[in-house]
Amino acid sequence: MKKWMVLAALALGGCAQINSYDEAVKTPAPLALKGIWQTTGPQGKLISDQALGSLIIGAEGDTLDCRQWQRVIAKPGKLTRLDDEWVNVNRQARVMPLTLENGELHYDGLTLRKVERPTVECQQALEEVAKRPGDAVIQDIEPEILKPVSNTAPQS
Repeated sequence: MKKWMVLAALALGGCAQINSYDEAVKTPAPLALKGIWQTTGPQGKLISDQALGSLIIGAEGDTLDCRQWQRVIAKPGKLTRLDDEWVNVNRQARVMPLTLENGELHYDGLTLRKVERPTVECQQALEEVAKRPGDAVIQDIEPEILKPVSNTAPQS
């Protein structure tokens, strides 16, 4: 009975819902949203003060949510409209609203600003998404910060 009442309330309220990734219609990005967005400084929704969050929004509406710290977690998705607002839907069918205010993008508890280019790790994740179009998550990219540094100086 409770389930029926909740469904009826949602139907009457006009709330749309996305139940699967395939259900979401990829929508070309408006110029204001298109680009590479990145966190600046510590963010409460990230695991560490050194963690970095990025959202890449392509012209055609493809997206990549790329988070990095001790590992890289990249989730491909697509931009769409839902209940008159822009949202990112990732391949795991998680729907996250996008709000643009004064040049800052608010997304999934993060505040991001537009940057010129993605991090090395996010660029690698974009390349992996192209090679593995069915993967919901890319997690096998090693962060640059964890790669060993050579201590040997060039010999003359």
